[in-house]
Order: sequence, then C-alpha cells, then structure tokens
Amino acid sequence: MSEIPRGRSETHDGDTHLLRYEVELPHPQAVVWAMVASPEGLPSWLCAADPLEPRLGGEVTLRWLNGETELSGRVTAWDPDHVAEYTVGAPHGRIRFHLDPAGDGASTVLRFTNEMRGDRELLLDCLAGWHDHFERLRDALDGRPTDWRQWTTGRWNELRELYERDAAPWPRWVP
Repeated sequence: MSEIPRGRSETHDGDTHLLRYEVELPHPQAVVWAMVASPEGLPSWLCAADPLEPRLGGEVTLRWLNGETELSGRVTAWDPDHVAEYTVGAPHGRIRFHLDPAGDGASTVLRFTNEMRGDRELLLDCLAGWHDHFERLRDALDGRPTDWRQWTTGRWNELRELYERDAAPWPRWVP
C-alpha cells in the first residue's frame, strides 16, 4: 500500500486557501483519469457526479456519499486525459485534478489543487478530508472501492488531528 503524501496549504487574504497534493499512483493515466473525471469512477472514492457534462462549461453536481453535501457548478477546465476542474459552491470552490504520466507510463502523477474559502477549522477539515479521499482513490484503483454505507469518521479524525498538530501558528503553510 503506497503512502499518500501530506497536503499543503497556502493562505491569502485571510480566508482564501489553496490546498495542494501531489500523489504518484501506480496505475496508467487513462485508468486514473476515469476515476477523477467520470460519473462511474468518482463514487468509488469521492462522490457521486450527476450531472457531469465532460466539457468546458458543462454542468456538474457533486454529491458526497458520506453525508448530505451536494454542490453544483461548472466544469471550468477540461483537457481529456490531463485536466478536470470543477468549480462548485462552498465549501469546496475550485477543485482541479491535473494528471501526467510518470516513469514509463505505468504510473501517474496526480497534482491536485483546491481553492476554497473558510476559517482555520474548515481548512483543517478539508486537508484531512482530501487526504482521506486520496487514500480511498488509491484503494479504489487497487480494486477496493469505498463502501459508503460502512464509512465512519475514524480515519478522518486521525488525519484531522495530524494536520491540526502541525498547523500552528496560524496562518502559514501547512506541511
């Protein structure tokens, strides 16, 4: 099982945050693309996407399957096999997946950014949440999709404590 590197964040204007993750996944780019940019792949690790119109300006509604969060918006960048960006309502704002092949093409580098607004608590919640989801993406790619009916907050709580412990003083880059 590969380790998911810690996310980082940069804060601007007091409450605007740019969260960043870079994850190397031992799967071909086309396989990872299907997981981050299709209504069939997204529910196995992140959320339901209905509708998801796969084009610049297309409609998108993301519905998290571990709660009641449903966010609607637009596809704000779309470069098939490389970039999928969804801009939705608060709390998540702009969500961007950028894929590049790694090594001999058998692996993929996922560069993820999330530009969102909120206080320190929401920032830490989101850092832990995205980290948890990337662990779920790794598992789904390995043939173990998330069964959202069995979901608990246990792992998210562990990650939240980890990010909180390393986040003081506020604001600054979170390692």
